[in-house]
Amino acid sequence: MGDSKLILCCFIACILFLGVNGENPYRYITWKVTYGDIYPLGVKQQGILINGQFPGPHIDAVTNDNLIISVYNYLNEPFLISWNGVQQRRNSWQDGVSGTNCPIRPGKNFTYVLQVKDQIGSFYYFPSLLFHKAAGGYGAIRIWSRPKIPVPFPSPAGDFTVLAGDWYKTNHYVLRRLLDSGHNLPFPDGLLINGRGWNGYTFTVDPGRTYRFRVSNVGLTTSINFRIQGHKLKLIEVEGSHTLQNTYTSFDIHLGQSCSFLVTADQIPQDYYVVASTRFTRRVLTTTAVLHYSNSKRGVSGPVPGAPTIQIAPSVMQARSIRWNLTASGPRPNPQGSYHYGLITPSRTIMLSNSAPYINGKQRYAVNGVSYVPADTPLKIADYFKIPGVFNLGSIPTWPPSGNNAYFQTSVMAANFREYVEIVFQNWEDTVQSWHIDGYSFFVVGMNGGQWTPASRSSYNLRDTVARCTTQVMDCNLHGFRQRGNVEYTVRELGQAIFRPAVLSQGLLPCKFMER
Repeated sequence: MGDSKLILCCFIACILFLGVNGENPYRYITWKVTYGDIYPLGVKQQGILINGQFPGPHIDAVTNDNLIISVYNYLNEPFLISWNGVQQRRNSWQDGVSGTNCPIRPGKNFTYVLQVKDQIGSFYYFPSLLFHKAAGGYGAIRIWSRPKIPVPFPSPAGDFTVLAGDWYKTNHYVLRRLLDSGHNLPFPDGLLINGRGWNGYTFTVDPGRTYRFRVSNVGLTTSINFRIQGHKLKLIEVEGSHTLQNTYTSFDIHLGQSCSFLVTADQIPQDYYVVASTRFTRRVLTTTAVLHYSNSKRGVSGPVPGAPTIQIAPSVMQARSIRWNLTASGPRPNPQGSYHYGLITPSRTIMLSNSAPYINGKQRYAVNGVSYVPADTPLKIADYFKIPGVFNLGSIPTWPPSGNNAYFQTSVMAANFREYVEIVFQNWEDTVQSWHIDGYSFFVVGMNGGQWTPASRSSYNLRDTVARCTTQVMDCNLHGFRQRGNVEYTVRELGQAIFRPAVLSQGLLPCKFMER
């Protein structure tokens, strides 16, 4: 009898030990956000630094890690950080945008508590208030697979981050006032790669070895094309989805998007251009970094590889070629509840149409005729405490109205618990739009030109489209995706699904979803 009790006690002790050690790791990060002088385009500017760095420090995590990030705001105005692509399951109040978080006031701090649950891949963070992104404050997020989970490619010899995007020499205060006064942003002054201008950054590689390049478009207004002189880009991942490994000579990356390539150093040992240039702009801006072979004795030479044509069709075909690798191991991020998105019939269809109306004589931006006005009280707080007068469900229509009238509103769209919906983006503007859902991923099932109709569903990819958090919508194009909300614990919410247009600062967070 005594032996049986001893065995039972040992068994319980082992279970308790395994439970304690089975908890996912915690990573503690402390950031101090300050102003500082930066010279990204050769001109002194006031930048936003994180721990004295521009761009900010990398966040490196492993699938399921818990991140405890304490942010101290030493700016003279409120500040928030949003985690582009990090899924916020039961955690949308950590999202870092005005609808879900109170701003971090000057001289104060806030601790974000995040878990990168079931995620892998390449993402980034950025400041979400007051056009701070135009001053920096952004950085890379890299989520690695757990050691025992195989990935569908050999371990690369190195891992490089490329944060590329357009940039203005003008102070962000001035740009913000320009937008608030009802004017458009001017054309950008240049492009940056990792915070530096022409040939300002170097990636060193060994001949014959293969490297991973994680590329994010962290700009404000323009899509970019990425390429490396004389080298092929093998796509392996898009915002947490392993992809079929197609090879490209150049690749379009739209605002807010991230992806990973494998690049093999298989050319004559010398230096080569790493190029980013604007897409679909009348004037093409270009910047370069350097791919340096470790045994190179020759610098970059020859013309910079030319940009693709301004034609949209090749870019659409390239986007359609991105497919999910269904045989890959590791997380397939789908918090909506089903891996078989094509077998579920959506309960309804929502169409969101962007426009650029003049309201009270000023240039504004709207979705379905509504230009979003941030509420003084975060919507999550108003919803949880049932504070009246902050927002009204249904304050934005679920279908574009007829006519050109537009108005201001704190627009909130209702959705039902675990509802599976189809959302169609209809873009009648002459610019490419980027749309993003904070805290969730979705399936981009269709892309085409002209007016969307129910017959457009016949061309949907219902088998192996990628799950991602940001999608481009070409001008006069269609874009459909399917999304089922993963609901939190409150009575009305859908994880604060926030859609953003191409220019994040232009007075428009078009709508917010609240589950009912």
